[in-house]
Amino acid sequence: MSARTKRVQLAAGIVGAITAVTLALSTSPASASGTYSGRAYVYGGGDWVGDWGDEGILSTSTNTSSNATCLWQKILWADLAIETDGTTFDASDIDGHFGSNTKAATKDWQNRHHLDDDGSVGKDTFGKAGTYLEDHYDPGDTAVDTYMGTWDNFSVSRDSDGRYHFEDGDGNARIAGYDYLTCT
Repeated sequence: MSARTKRVQLAAGIVGAITAVTLALSTSPASASGTYSGRAYVYGGGDWVGDWGDEGILSTSTNTSSNATCLWQKILWADLAIETDGTTFDASDIDGHFGSNTKAATKDWQNRHHLDDDGSVGKDTFGKAGTYLEDHYDPGDTAVDTYMGTWDNFSVSRDSDGRYHFEDGDGNARIAGYDYLTCT
C-alpha cells in the first residue's frame, strides 16, 4: 500500500468520524420525554409537594408544541393575564405552542419569582410553579390540586399513573404530555 493510499484512507476515516460526531451533536433530543424525569408526561406521585421539580424543558426549541407547554401556558394565564412586553397573555394564548409571546411571559414570570429569566421552563421554573399547588384531595396515589395563581386559580389532578390532568384554554380536559399536542 502506497503512502498516498494510506493518506487517502486516513483522510476518509477522519472525515467519516467528523461527520458522525456532527450528526450526533446536531440531533435534537427526543421530544417524547421529560428531559429530567425521562417520563413522557408531567408526573407526580405520593405527596404532591415537589412533584414538578424534575420536569422537562419547555422552550422555543424543546418540547415546543405539547400539552406540557399548554399546562405551562395555563400557569402563565393564572399568574399574569396582563401585558407582557407589549402583548397581553390571556386564555387565547393557551394553545400548546411555545412561541415568542409565551417566552416573553415566561421571562416575566421568572423575574417576578426571582428566577433566572431565560424564557425557558426547566427544573427551577417548573419546580417553583409547583409550590403554588394547593392539595385538596389525595386518596392514595391520586390527587386533586388547585394551582393558586396571582390573577386566577385552576384545578389540576393527578391520576393513579402519576400523570397530571388540566383543562386547556377552551375548558377541554387534557393530560400534560411532552410528546403530543391536543390543546386548543
